[in-house]
Amino acid sequence: MEKTKEKVLNDGKKPGRVVDKPTNPMVTPLLNDLYQFTMAYAYWKAGKQSERSVFDLYFRKNPFGGEYTIFAGLEECIKFLANFTLTDEEIDFVRDSLPGCEEAFCDYLRGLDCSDIEVYAVSEGSVVFPKVPLLRIEGPVAVVQLLETPFLNLINYASLVATNAARHRFVAGKSKLLLEFGARRAQGPDGAISASKYCYLGGFDATSNVAAGKLFGIPLRGTHSHAFVSSFMSLDEIVDKALRSSDGKTICEDFVSLVQTCLAKIQNSSSLSGIFSETNKSELAAFTSYALAFPSAFLALVDTYDVMKSGIPNFCAVALALNELGYKAVGIRLDSGSSFVERELNVPGFGKMIITASNDLNEETVDALNKQGHEVDAFGIGTNLVTCYSQAALGCVFKLVEINNQPRIKLSEDVTKVSIPCKKRTYRLFGKEGYPLVDIMTGENEPPPKVGERLLCRHPFNESKRAYVVPQRVEELLKCYWRGNAGEAREELEPLKEIRNRCIKQLENMRPDHMRRLNPTPYKVSVSAKLYDFIHFLWLNEAPVGELH
Repeated sequence: MEKTKEKVLNDGKKPGRVVDKPTNPMVTPLLNDLYQFTMAYAYWKAGKQSERSVFDLYFRKNPFGGEYTIFAGLEECIKFLANFTLTDEEIDFVRDSLPGCEEAFCDYLRGLDCSDIEVYAVSEGSVVFPKVPLLRIEGPVAVVQLLETPFLNLINYASLVATNAARHRFVAGKSKLLLEFGARRAQGPDGAISASKYCYLGGFDATSNVAAGKLFGIPLRGTHSHAFVSSFMSLDEIVDKALRSSDGKTICEDFVSLVQTCLAKIQNSSSLSGIFSETNKSELAAFTSYALAFPSAFLALVDTYDVMKSGIPNFCAVALALNELGYKAVGIRLDSGSSFVERELNVPGFGKMIITASNDLNEETVDALNKQGHEVDAFGIGTNLVTCYSQAALGCVFKLVEINNQPRIKLSEDVTKVSIPCKKRTYRLFGKEGYPLVDIMTGENEPPPKVGERLLCRHPFNESKRAYVVPQRVEELLKCYWRGNAGEAREELEPLKEIRNRCIKQLENMRPDHMRRLNPTPYKVSVSAKLYDFIHFLWLNEAPVGELH
């Protein structure tokens, strides 16, 4: 979140807002591909380093076979911009990495910052679509070129994993708790921290990652592992057996004996007909010990030995004992037998405890469980979520669209890789039912779409795909998030919870056929008639003309 305190800028003219450094200290100007520095040097040698350029950052295809993407990573990009500087040691390394590098170029690098950069972006947490710019970056071409790799690195994974989280939330439904358990399987420390942050943004409720909880204020969830259960041998290991009641008025001097009495009640219940007989006593010792440590947050992992023969009855015994002291157990991981106890032993609410599933779950598994009518209340999801197992990367690109006020285009035999030239404005048009209908890009100086006025929307490259739209609401997508250090008006960086709320709200406002898992309807992305004509004029103008012999 952006700090509110002010600082005096180098020119001494205007105060500017102080922005925290990037979360990961490795995010520096050296987090770059070498060719960004070779291009910067070549620009400088040619005297072109200060030419005003415009770049678009966008992606070409939605991930996971879906028809929407969640935009994430903007805050980290702004933090990078605000703290962009090369140290003498870094400059020395760059010089040594560039053959024949002149010392004057090193002096140029020493003076670089982002005071002449402007960034216009879609609000973080927004639902976004292919070809529409997520960011528009304006500034001296050599400096903007040095932003390409860091920006792509900060946005590609963030948007991919946020989208993955949103898809899991969609199949799970609004009522289920989603817990991110991926730290141990993530691609390194940064993968773990980023996954926790952006899964929360995408709709997850909590994380097991303590560092992410501290950094971002994400709720933490977790209980114990199989190792804790198997570390106990017997109830005799429990030395301190006393537990104070939840109201603090009484003390149970021997909670272990109370647990054993409750277990006997369960085992001797005539209605259970011997379903629960002999249980694993070391597991019972582990559960009892854990309940003594966390009487108001007792949630047990019940599959170390045998779920139904041991885990469930042992859990129920400890939970019943806690209930007698005024505590309410939270629940279990895996299947539950607690409804038996509620019905047979007359303990109201006992069958309403949380059931958490957490075994190599993914989007397809959760969807299949839903179709089977499961009774799981919470899903702990790790590997398939944070590694984005079903798709390795989003594929964002960073393309020059204008330099010195001259529009530029990148051509390809693959039409999906043709860029959309010039500085653009982008709008989302909404229909009568309140759903987004189409995103449209226009030239910078074109009049904006107006509510109630008929507008022709054209596919950027397919001549026959076009439609008229009469928007009932118009939302401009690109807003200024960075305008150098001049202290001029710009959008504030928002708290993570607000970004998360935007994501959830926008997803709820999408048309259902765009959201479905199987054969979703593609969302329409278009350009204005005037921009369509200009794209194809520039295309013909730049494409080489063949010659027949």
